[in-house]
Amino acid sequence: MDIQKIQQYKSAFDLIAKDIKDDEGNSIEVWYARELQQVLGYVRWENFVVAIGRALESCKTLGINVDDHFREVTKMVNRTKRLPLTS
Repeated sequence: MDIQKIQQYKSAFDLIAKDIKDDEGNSIEVWYARELQQVLGYVRWENFVVAIGRALESCKTLGINVDDHFREVTKMVNRTKRLPLTS
């Protein structure tokens, strides 16, 4: 990968980076998967979930604590309920 492409990705990652506080008040830089999906060029969420699964398996294989790098979904959106349209 050439240096220009790397710089483009870094800029894109920097734009979507979020700082959150851990339990001790330390600042941690994170990215949300749905935003990363777009930056990495995944059109469909279902395809990106496969990539996340591969990343999880790689971490486990290397002995990296997955809980330190990935967070499970804590809130689900009900897609079956439709709200009435208002005009």
